[in-house]
Amino acid sequence: MLHPGIMRSEPVYKHMTVCPHTIGRDQPIAKAKEVMLAHNIRHLPVLDGGVLVGIVSQRDIDMLASASGVDPKETPVEEAMTPDPFIVSPDESLADVATQMADHKYGAAIVVEGGHTAGVFTTVDALHTLAKLLREELPPSSQPSKSA
Repeated sequence: MLHPGIMRSEPVYKHMTVCPHTIGRDQPIAKAKEVMLAHNIRHLPVLDGGVLVGIVSQRDIDMLASASGVDPKETPVEEAMTPDPFIVSPDESLADVATQMADHKYGAAIVVEGGHTAGVFTTVDALHTLAKLLREELPPSSQPSKSA
């Protein structure tokens, strides 16, 4: 049975992380890591002159930074980013976005509205939505005891 609070056509914007944080493609990966740590996020849309050109994840940065001869203070985000990120509109259905993310193994979808980054829907956002769905569908007797 489908959860009454999460409909098949529920738009992704209701479950995304609002994303005011971005990084320029020419910024050093050390700066991207600093922004991620400061805001407790793992994905940053990458911009060039205000235009979305990619996405960089914490994993991307860590993998590049661990390479021999890479200076995180000098190496630009462009070298770690994934170009052509998975982009969706805010009104795209949550089911469609989640299906595409799973089918293509995307860690995040960038939500774009009017040419501007409105948010990011990540696997963590998807898991929060799933947990909410499961908690609300379990009958009270099947939920774990808080005293255990």
